[in-house]
Amino acid sequence: METSRQASRNTMIKSFKNCFKIPKFKIQNYISMQKTKIIFFGTHQFATKILSGLIDSPLFEIKKVITQPDKPVGRKQILQKSPVKLLAEENNLEIDQPDSLKNYELLANGSELFIVAQYGLLIPENILNIPKFGTINVHTSLLPKYRGASPIQSAILNGDTKTGITIMLMDKGMDSGPILSQKEIDIENAETYLELDARMANISSQLLLSTIPKYLDKTIVPQNQDETQVTLCKKLSRDDGKIDWKNSSKQIYNQYRAFTPWPGVWTMWNDKRIKLLKIKISEEKLATGLVQIEQDKIYVGTNDFALEITKLQIEGKPVIESKVFLNGYKNIDKVKLL
Repeated sequence: METSRQASRNTMIKSFKNCFKIPKFKIQNYISMQKTKIIFFGTHQFATKILSGLIDSPLFEIKKVITQPDKPVGRKQILQKSPVKLLAEENNLEIDQPDSLKNYELLANGSELFIVAQYGLLIPENILNIPKFGTINVHTSLLPKYRGASPIQSAILNGDTKTGITIMLMDKGMDSGPILSQKEIDIENAETYLELDARMANISSQLLLSTIPKYLDKTIVPQNQDETQVTLCKKLSRDDGKIDWKNSSKQIYNQYRAFTPWPGVWTMWNDKRIKLLKIKISEEKLATGLVQIEQDKIYVGTNDFALEITKLQIEGKPVIESKVFLNGYKNIDKVKLL
């Protein structure tokens, strides 16, 4: 008669076989061998999905989680824990939050592999080289395209219809290490950064969990990147969200999709920043930057079709719908935004 432990083991084998298409005999070897000891580096919401998958996997023992320090948020500057820290606390994992890794003395605790996902701080080469299996990074583009800090936003901003995930080994360069695996995905026409980020997190977790065993048993041979195909993407600033009304409606709409919620897209009126929180392309045609009010709707001209603004926020004020905004600011009609 099958014991509960045997049943659990068989269920685990079946699950891994179905999810990752790994031969049964290899899964049995992975499960029977000692768990791979890892240290995880991550900070943002995307990284919680990666960490969650590692926590749930029977293949790994997480020795430590390294995440960015708590950050002051809002007018009262209340310290806020990172999403990764919250998840690590829920699972009673050891946590460290160095301000910088430049002079950080990492106690590896016997770890054999480091895994990085949206950590946000530079990891020096001496730390990358500590574990015997190296350091794996989950990068949200099809490298060597979009090396850098904003690959998802850059793909949306540029109007790309496809992007992907790369599981790679880290070296001293910026996203320049050898590739272990990649998966291409489509970008939906109206998909925003937050929506694509969440969808890519799920796919990335699955790809990482299926890649690591093949890398550890040398089924995968790391492939060098084609340096002739490299493109870069920068760290975003608030200024990147400023709208140039001389651009096309599609360009501005892609800017909105890419930069919502941060840095957001915005314009200036009466020396106040107005953040545009919900917009759509209309069939109206207006002069570039011209505001027009029609039936309680706000339109602004671009170099082709006007954009309809349906939700916005004036600097220092709460978020409001456009109809509510017009109750107090009808004088914006016929204004020329620059």
